[in-house]
Amino acid sequence: MWTFSYVRFSDCLATASVTLSRCMKSGAAMAKSKFEYVRDFEADDTCLAHCWVVVRLDGRNFHRFAEKHNFSKPNDSRALHLMTRCAQTVMEELEDIVIAYGQSDEYSFVFKRKSNWFKRRASKFMTHVASQFASSYVFYWRDYFEDQPLLYPPGFDGRVIVYPSNKTLKDYLSWRQADCHINNLYNTVFWALIQQSGLTPVQAQARLQGTLAADKNEILFSEFNINYNNEPMMYRKGTVLIWQKVDEVMTKEIKLPAEMEGKKMAVTRTRTKPVPLHCDIIGDAFWKEHPEILDEDS
Repeated sequence: MWTFSYVRFSDCLATASVTLSRCMKSGAAMAKSKFEYVRDFEADDTCLAHCWVVVRLDGRNFHRFAEKHNFSKPNDSRALHLMTRCAQTVMEELEDIVIAYGQSDEYSFVFKRKSNWFKRRASKFMTHVASQFASSYVFYWRDYFEDQPLLYPPGFDGRVIVYPSNKTLKDYLSWRQADCHINNLYNTVFWALIQQSGLTPVQAQARLQGTLAADKNEILFSEFNINYNNEPMMYRKGTVLIWQKVDEVMTKEIKLPAEMEGKKMAVTRTRTKPVPLHCDIIGDAFWKEHPEILDEDS
């Protein structure tokens, strides 16, 4: 004779719940090992709260890189546009960046004051920005240097700086733009002396030793008929990247109810993108025009 046992459904659920709980506790215990103590050696690199976090990248040994890849002197617009394209990619991937500034072979990225990205770990900020930028440089190289093969991978080093107030952040960006002006003025005169006057690099350096900005401007104007103020803003001021709404026109196939085949039509859509500007950021005009950058709630 067969014997039947009756078990309530609620009892099954209770038993399953207890079993699952035990398995989870057992799994958690199994995940640990005697080697986990090595995590205690990791340094705490959390950036201070409510501060601006800036990651600045610099090209490693880029003088040699520029020579090997035949960069134009004193400025190569292809290289500068490539740097900006890489910076745009970084901003699109890491949306907590509110503004970026670049010149020559460097770029600075400013993260929101309230950003909690990767728990504000400095190493995460730096490594993600550097790896995204360097890989983008290789990826987009052919778009800007069609006839120049990439002979070897470029390198970039990074650092993380924390600024506690809007004033210190603005002073930092002003410092980088002032550095752009100083270096570009010197390089413009230096290469004019070499390319147009036939001086050697040593002779050109000796000629400019001890000169002030006014002296360099005078050499450019009197000897080469160059008004430095008429040089491209990108060279003199660098490049600022900020988020702006942009209208994009794209072709899209639209099917109407009464038609079997779709029709291709131009559709305009608005999206927010990092847009390059070549302007002064040392004065107050830029910040008054874009108050959202320093907004405390950003």
